[in-house]
Amino acid sequence: MKVSIDPNLCYGSAECVHRAPAVFDFVDDYGVVRPGRERSGDDPRVREAAEHCPSQAISVTG
Repeated sequence: MKVSIDPNLCYGSAECVHRAPAVFDFVDDYGVVRPGRERSGDDPRVREAAEHCPSQAISVTG
């Protein structure tokens, strides 16, 4: 499953980085998916980060 962050929705809470630091990073005050980790949507920590993202900027798609 693919994970992505919508840069137009993200406001930089860094919640994703705290929940799944191997997949997410914080660049220029916003969350990003680390290069090469785009297919990490099956990771339970990624799903948890998506569920708890305050701006709902994280998407996990099939």
